[in-house]
Amino acid sequence: MALRSGGSGRVARDAVHHPLFARYYARLSLAAETRLGMAGVRERLLTGLSGRVIEIGAGNGLNFAHYPGPVAEVVAIEPERRLRRAAVEAALRAEVPVDVVPGAAEALPVKSEAFDAAVVSLVLCSVRDVPRALGEVRRVLRPGGVVRFFEHGQGGGPVMRAAQRTLDRTVWPPLAGGCHLARDPVAALRDAGFELGPYRSFLLPDRGPALPTSFCVLGSAWRPGHGER
Repeated sequence: MALRSGGSGRVARDAVHHPLFARYYARLSLAAETRLGMAGVRERLLTGLSGRVIEIGAGNGLNFAHYPGPVAEVVAIEPERRLRRAAVEAALRAEVPVDVVPGAAEALPVKSEAFDAAVVSLVLCSVRDVPRALGEVRRVLRPGGVVRFFEHGQGGGPVMRAAQRTLDRTVWPPLAGGCHLARDPVAALRDAGFELGPYRSFLLPDRGPALPTSFCVLGSAWRPGHGER
């Protein structure tokens, strides 16, 4: 069961409310599993994990089917009500135990140092406060615990990056559930005190013209042990 105390703050049950976005995201994300190869990306993201895992911003639960057998439990945090309902249904079909919990990344409703691994998957683009959210991830991981991340963010040349910044200041966050295009997830993890492991950048989709959303990164990091920075 999830350990529901020890968070750094109190949040409402529905800390995020984007019902229209949630509806079309659920449809688009299912199509992307095959059309964009997202299922394969999720498989690579989660392979080799074991023990107790916390997933931040689980969405409609598409990662759940890809957790390997050595995972003892997944506590999946999802703040948006419609997506959380879909995640609960996905959890019932998962081959590992999954507990879907309401909550926000900036105030995780779990105890400190309770997890062996954390998964952040297409979520750092949309959290309100990235440093605070990653501080919470660091808090709930045991020393030496691993972070697996799959995110999109800034990329391309000067023209593309300028377009990403312009969209972030104008129409994109309201249309896309608070998503931002020009964030740098790798730098954010480093700034939050995580040690970076191997990671790779790639385009999604990998064919055709690059879109402002195409610049992705997949990799791992870890929380330093006691006595390290």
